[in-house]
Amino acid sequence: MASAAVVGALLVGGGVGAVQLAGARTPETTVEITAAPTTGTPAASATPAPTPSKTPQRASRGDVRRAEPSPTPSKTTASPKARTEVVTDTGSCGASFYDEPQGTANGEQFDPEALTAAHKTWAFDTRVRVTNPANGKSVVVRINDRGPYIDGRCIDLSRAAFRAIASLDLGHIDVRYEILK
Repeated sequence: MASAAVVGALLVGGGVGAVQLAGARTPETTVEITAAPTTGTPAASATPAPTPSKTPQRASRGDVRRAEPSPTPSKTTASPKARTEVVTDTGSCGASFYDEPQGTANGEQFDPEALTAAHKTWAFDTRVRVTNPANGKSVVVRINDRGPYIDGRCIDLSRAAFRAIASLDLGHIDVRYEILK
């Protein structure tokens, strides 16, 4: 005698499963059908997920939790404050560079990588902006030596200062200068 069984299909989370609702005898085989999820979400499990438990935590320094203080933005200076530069004199002349290690006329040891220059009469520590009109590049140098002693040139730049405005391969160029106060 055959027993009646009611089987219903259950659709959960994109998967299909068979459930036996009633029957007089236990079936010899049970077939479970599983389909791949179509929504990209995992199929539901027949085993219930563990209930999340709350781990007791004690608030530090009392019972009240406070929001973390907002970080204070650091003060970064991309460049030094621009100072007002007063131009006291301007002109044009030839410029060259030198890089031989030697003492300077003001007693310093010459540093070819410092932004310094030589002039025959300008006071030591005078600041001068030297501009290459061919490319618009300029550099501010400090007078710490005497020279140049070549006709047609009025300023001798350190190697680093010359390199800032022109290729060292040129050796000498025409420049504009501005004496700064």
